[in-house]
Amino acid sequence: MKRHSATLLVILLATSFFFFACNNIVNQHTGNFTFDSILVNQKAHLFGDTAKPACNINVNFAFATKASDEQMKDSVNKYLLSLCFGDKYMGMDPETVPGKYVENYIENYRKDLEPMYLRESAEDSSNVGAWYSYYKGIEGHVQLYRGNLLVYRTDYNEYTGGAHGVYMTSYLNLLLDTLTPIRLDDLFVPTYKDALTDLLWNQLMADNKVTTHEELEDMGYTSTGELTPTENFFLDRDGITFHYNIYEIAPYVMGAIRIKLPYDAVRHLLNENTIINQFD
Repeated sequence: MKRHSATLLVILLATSFFFFACNNIVNQHTGNFTFDSILVNQKAHLFGDTAKPACNINVNFAFATKASDEQMKDSVNKYLLSLCFGDKYMGMDPETVPGKYVENYIENYRKDLEPMYLRESAEDSSNVGAWYSYYKGIEGHVQLYRGNLLVYRTDYNEYTGGAHGVYMTSYLNLLLDTLTPIRLDDLFVPTYKDALTDLLWNQLMADNKVTTHEELEDMGYTSTGELTPTENFFLDRDGITFHYNIYEIAPYVMGAIRIKLPYDAVRHLLNENTIINQFD
Protein backbone atom coordinates (compact mmCIF):
# COMPACT_ATOMS: atom_id res chain seq x y z
CA MET A 1 0.00 0.00 0.00
CA LYS A 2 2.81 2.39 0.85
CA ARG A 3 4.61 1.44 -2.34
CA HIS A 4 1.44 2.12 -4.35
CA SER A 5 0.99 5.51 -2.65
CA ALA A 6 4.60 6.46 -3.32
CA THR A 7 4.22 5.49 -6.98
CA LEU A 8 1.02 7.54 -7.25
CA LEU A 9 2.77 10.54 -5.68
CA VAL A 10 5.59 10.32 -8.22
CA ILE A 11 3.06 10.17 -11.05
CA LEU A 12 1.15 13.16 -9.70
CA LEU A 13 4.33 15.20 -9.29
CA ALA A 14 5.51 14.29 -12.78
CA THR A 15 2.09 15.14 -14.22
CA SER A 16 2.04 18.48 -12.39
CA PHE A 17 5.51 19.31 -13.67
CA PHE A 18 4.45 18.37 -17.23
CA PHE A 19 1.41 20.66 -17.16
CA PHE A 20 3.44 23.45 -15.52
CA ALA A 21 6.10 23.21 -18.24
CA CYS A 22 3.47 23.08 -20.99
CA ASN A 23 1.68 26.05 -19.50
CA ASN A 24 4.92 28.04 -19.49
CA ILE A 25 5.50 27.19 -23.15
CA VAL A 26 1.93 28.12 -24.09
CA ASN A 27 2.10 31.40 -22.18
CA GLN A 28 5.59 32.37 -23.30
CA HIS A 29 3.96 34.85 -25.66
CA THR A 30 0.57 36.16 -24.54
CA GLY A 31 -2.15 35.17 -26.98
CA ASN A 32 0.03 32.83 -29.06
CA PHE A 33 -0.47 35.08 -32.06
CA THR A 34 0.34 34.16 -35.63
CA PHE A 35 0.79 37.01 -38.10
CA ASP A 36 0.63 37.25 -41.87
CA SER A 37 0.66 40.13 -44.33
CA ILE A 38 -1.27 41.26 -47.40
CA LEU A 39 0.40 43.17 -50.22
CA VAL A 40 -1.57 45.31 -52.66
CA ASN A 41 0.22 47.35 -55.32
CA GLN A 42 -1.82 49.19 -57.93
CA LYS A 43 -1.45 51.91 -60.55
CA ALA A 44 -4.41 53.84 -61.92
CA HIS A 45 -4.47 56.52 -64.64
CA LEU A 46 -6.81 59.49 -64.84
CA PHE A 47 -9.85 58.57 -66.97
CA GLY A 48 -8.36 55.07 -67.31
CA ASP A 49 -6.13 56.45 -70.08
CA THR A 50 -2.52 55.21 -69.95
CA ALA A 51 -1.39 58.35 -71.76
CA LYS A 52 -2.46 60.47 -68.79
CA PRO A 53 -0.94 60.88 -65.29
CA ALA A 54 -1.46 58.12 -62.76
CA CYS A 55 -1.40 57.37 -59.07
CA ASN A 56 0.59 54.53 -57.56
CA ILE A 57 -0.46 53.05 -54.24
CA ASN A 58 1.39 50.34 -52.34
CA VAL A 59 0.02 48.70 -49.17
CA ASN A 60 1.78 46.02 -47.15
CA PHE A 61 -0.26 45.21 -44.05
CA ALA A 62 0.64 42.69 -41.32
CA PHE A 63 -2.21 41.47 -39.14
CA ALA A 64 -3.06 38.67 -36.71
CA THR A 65 -4.42 35.54 -38.38
CA LYS A 66 -4.53 33.24 -35.34
CA ALA A 67 -4.54 33.58 -31.55
CA SER A 68 -5.48 31.53 -28.52
CA ASP A 69 -8.53 33.75 -28.11
CA GLU A 70 -10.61 34.96 -31.06
CA GLN A 71 -11.80 38.09 -29.28
CA MET A 72 -8.22 39.05 -28.39
CA LYS A 73 -7.19 38.58 -32.02
CA ASP A 74 -10.04 40.81 -33.21
CA SER A 75 -9.15 43.50 -30.67
CA VAL A 76 -5.50 43.54 -31.73
CA ASN A 77 -6.46 43.75 -35.39
CA LYS A 78 -8.71 46.73 -34.65
CA TYR A 79 -5.70 48.57 -33.24
CA LEU A 80 -3.60 47.68 -36.28
CA LEU A 81 -6.31 48.69 -38.74
CA SER A 82 -6.80 52.03 -36.99
CA LEU A 83 -3.06 52.73 -36.96
CA CYS A 84 -2.56 51.94 -40.65
CA PHE A 85 -5.81 53.04 -42.28
CA GLY A 86 -7.86 55.09 -39.82
CA ASP A 87 -10.75 54.47 -37.44
CA LYS A 88 -13.34 54.02 -40.20
CA TYR A 89 -11.77 50.65 -41.07
CA MET A 90 -11.56 49.27 -37.50
CA GLY A 91 -14.67 47.09 -37.70
CA MET A 92 -13.87 45.55 -41.07
CA ASP A 93 -12.31 42.21 -41.96
CA PRO A 94 -8.53 42.87 -42.01
CA GLU A 95 -8.10 40.67 -45.07
CA THR A 96 -10.38 42.91 -47.13
CA VAL A 97 -9.23 46.31 -45.86
CA PRO A 98 -6.04 46.78 -47.94
CA GLY A 99 -7.95 46.19 -51.18
CA LYS A 100 -10.83 48.40 -50.05
CA TYR A 101 -8.45 51.17 -49.00
CA VAL A 102 -6.67 51.08 -52.38
CA GLU A 103 -10.03 51.15 -54.17
CA ASN A 104 -11.14 54.22 -52.18
CA TYR A 105 -7.81 55.97 -52.71
CA ILE A 106 -8.02 55.55 -56.49
CA GLU A 107 -11.66 56.64 -56.52
CA ASN A 108 -10.86 59.83 -54.57
CA TYR A 109 -7.78 60.51 -56.73
CA ARG A 110 -9.87 60.50 -59.89
CA LYS A 111 -12.75 62.38 -58.29
CA ASP A 112 -10.48 65.18 -57.06
CA LEU A 113 -8.09 65.54 -60.00
CA GLU A 114 -9.99 64.72 -63.18
CA PRO A 115 -12.05 67.98 -63.18
CA MET A 116 -8.90 70.06 -62.60
CA TYR A 117 -7.04 68.11 -65.27
CA LEU A 118 -9.78 68.81 -67.80
CA ARG A 119 -9.75 72.53 -67.04
CA GLU A 120 -5.97 72.81 -67.18
CA SER A 121 -5.56 70.74 -70.34
CA ALA A 122 -8.30 72.75 -72.06
CA GLU A 123 -6.37 75.95 -71.37
CA ASP A 124 -2.95 74.58 -72.40
CA SER A 125 -2.71 70.89 -73.23
CA SER A 126 1.06 71.13 -73.71
CA ASN A 127 1.70 72.30 -70.15
CA VAL A 128 -0.30 70.06 -67.80
CA GLY A 129 1.45 69.89 -64.44
CA ALA A 130 3.43 66.81 -63.43
CA TRP A 131 1.94 67.12 -59.94
CA TYR A 132 -1.03 65.08 -61.15
CA SER A 133 1.11 61.98 -60.61
CA TYR A 134 0.48 60.85 -57.03
CA TYR A 135 2.08 58.17 -54.88
CA LYS A 136 1.16 56.63 -51.53
CA GLY A 137 2.72 53.84 -49.53
CA ILE A 138 1.60 52.25 -46.25
CA GLU A 139 3.60 49.48 -44.62
CA GLY A 140 2.61 47.94 -41.29
CA HIS A 141 4.94 45.42 -39.65
CA VAL A 142 5.22 43.53 -36.38
CA GLN A 143 8.52 44.83 -35.05
CA LEU A 144 8.55 42.82 -31.81
CA TYR A 145 6.35 40.18 -30.24
CA ARG A 146 7.67 39.03 -26.91
CA GLY A 147 5.89 37.90 -23.78
CA ASN A 148 3.12 40.38 -23.03
CA LEU A 149 4.33 43.01 -25.51
CA LEU A 150 3.54 43.65 -29.15
CA VAL A 151 5.38 46.46 -30.96
CA TYR A 152 3.91 47.44 -34.32
CA ARG A 153 5.44 49.90 -36.78
CA THR A 154 3.67 51.74 -39.59
CA ASP A 155 5.54 53.65 -42.31
CA TYR A 156 3.73 56.21 -44.48
CA ASN A 157 5.06 57.78 -47.64
CA GLU A 158 3.05 60.12 -49.85
CA TYR A 159 3.58 62.48 -52.76
CA THR A 160 0.80 64.81 -53.94
CA GLY A 161 2.82 67.32 -55.93
CA GLY A 162 5.31 69.92 -54.81
CA ALA A 163 9.05 69.84 -54.25
CA HIS A 164 9.04 66.55 -52.37
CA GLY A 165 6.83 64.00 -50.70
CA VAL A 166 6.22 63.49 -47.01
CA TYR A 167 6.86 60.44 -44.89
CA MET A 168 6.38 59.44 -41.28
CA THR A 169 6.62 56.46 -38.96
CA SER A 170 4.26 55.61 -36.11
CA TYR A 171 4.63 53.02 -33.36
CA LEU A 172 2.18 51.11 -31.23
CA ASN A 173 3.43 49.40 -28.06
CA LEU A 174 0.56 47.19 -26.94
CA LEU A 175 0.12 45.35 -23.63
CA LEU A 176 -1.55 42.14 -24.69
CA ASP A 177 -3.10 41.05 -21.38
CA THR A 178 -5.08 44.30 -21.06
CA LEU A 179 -5.06 45.25 -24.77
CA THR A 180 -4.02 48.80 -23.94
CA PRO A 181 -1.36 50.97 -25.64
CA ILE A 182 1.65 51.80 -23.47
CA ARG A 183 2.17 55.51 -22.73
CA LEU A 184 5.13 57.22 -21.15
CA ASP A 185 3.10 57.72 -17.98
CA ASP A 186 2.79 53.92 -17.74
CA LEU A 187 6.55 53.47 -17.81
CA PHE A 188 7.91 56.34 -15.77
CA VAL A 189 7.41 57.94 -12.37
CA PRO A 190 5.18 61.07 -12.33
CA THR A 191 8.11 63.52 -12.25
CA TYR A 192 9.95 61.98 -15.19
CA LYS A 193 9.61 64.65 -17.89
CA ASP A 194 12.47 67.07 -17.08
CA ALA A 195 14.94 64.31 -16.22
CA LEU A 196 14.03 62.32 -19.34
CA THR A 197 14.40 65.45 -21.48
CA ASP A 198 17.94 65.92 -20.11
CA LEU A 199 18.76 62.31 -20.98
CA LEU A 200 17.50 62.84 -24.54
CA TRP A 201 19.67 65.94 -24.95
CA ASN A 202 22.70 64.12 -23.57
CA GLN A 203 22.20 61.13 -25.82
CA LEU A 204 21.70 63.34 -28.88
CA MET A 205 24.94 65.17 -28.05
CA ALA A 206 26.77 61.85 -27.69
CA ASP A 207 25.32 60.55 -30.98
CA ASN A 208 26.55 63.68 -32.77
CA LYS A 209 29.87 63.87 -30.91
CA VAL A 210 29.28 67.35 -29.50
CA THR A 211 29.16 68.66 -25.93
CA THR A 212 26.65 71.52 -25.89
CA HIS A 213 23.04 72.21 -26.82
CA GLU A 214 24.22 75.13 -28.92
CA GLU A 215 26.28 72.87 -31.16
CA LEU A 216 23.24 70.72 -31.80
CA GLU A 217 21.15 73.78 -32.55
CA ASP A 218 23.78 74.97 -35.04
CA MET A 219 23.34 71.64 -36.84
CA GLY A 220 19.61 72.27 -37.14
CA TYR A 221 18.21 70.38 -34.18
CA THR A 222 15.22 72.03 -32.44
CA SER A 223 14.93 74.60 -35.26
CA THR A 224 11.42 73.35 -36.05
CA GLY A 225 10.28 72.15 -32.64
CA GLU A 226 11.26 71.58 -29.04
CA LEU A 227 13.05 68.40 -27.93
CA THR A 228 10.78 66.75 -25.37
CA PRO A 229 9.85 63.09 -24.77
CA THR A 230 7.50 61.97 -27.53
CA GLU A 231 4.78 59.35 -27.27
CA ASN A 232 6.03 58.04 -30.63
CA PHE A 233 8.50 55.55 -29.19
CA PHE A 234 9.16 51.83 -29.30
CA LEU A 235 10.52 49.30 -26.84
CA ASP A 236 12.99 46.57 -27.65
CA ARG A 237 15.24 44.19 -25.74
CA ASP A 238 17.80 46.75 -24.59
CA GLY A 239 16.29 50.22 -24.73
CA ILE A 240 13.54 52.69 -25.54
CA THR A 241 13.83 54.60 -28.81
CA PHE A 242 12.12 57.95 -29.36
CA HIS A 243 11.23 58.66 -32.98
CA TYR A 244 10.79 62.24 -34.22
CA ASN A 245 9.35 62.52 -37.71
CA ILE A 246 10.41 65.15 -40.23
CA TYR A 247 9.87 68.73 -39.10
CA GLU A 248 9.15 67.75 -35.48
CA ILE A 249 12.56 68.83 -34.15
CA ALA A 250 14.63 69.30 -37.33
CA PRO A 251 14.18 70.42 -40.95
CA TYR A 252 13.16 68.06 -43.74
CA VAL A 253 16.68 67.71 -45.05
CA MET A 254 17.81 66.12 -41.77
CA GLY A 255 15.18 63.41 -42.02
CA ALA A 256 13.60 61.58 -39.11
CA ILE A 257 15.53 61.66 -35.83
CA ARG A 258 15.86 58.67 -33.52
CA ILE A 259 17.24 58.81 -30.00
CA LYS A 260 17.74 55.52 -28.18
CA LEU A 261 18.14 55.40 -24.40
CA PRO A 262 19.40 52.13 -22.90
CA TYR A 263 17.28 50.81 -20.06
CA ASP A 264 20.19 51.23 -17.66
CA ALA A 265 20.16 54.96 -18.38
CA VAL A 266 16.48 55.35 -17.46
CA ARG A 267 16.26 52.71 -14.73
CA HIS A 268 16.03 55.32 -11.96
CA LEU A 269 12.97 56.89 -13.64
CA LEU A 270 10.98 53.71 -14.20
CA ASN A 271 7.85 52.67 -12.35
CA GLU A 272 8.26 49.56 -10.23
CA ASN A 273 5.85 47.34 -12.18
CA THR A 274 6.68 48.14 -15.77
CA ILE A 275 6.67 45.99 -18.89
CA ILE A 276 10.35 46.82 -19.31
CA ASN A 277 11.13 44.46 -16.41
CA GLN A 278 10.49 41.49 -18.74
CA PHE A 279 13.68 42.40 -20.61
CA ASP A 280 15.86 41.98 -17.47
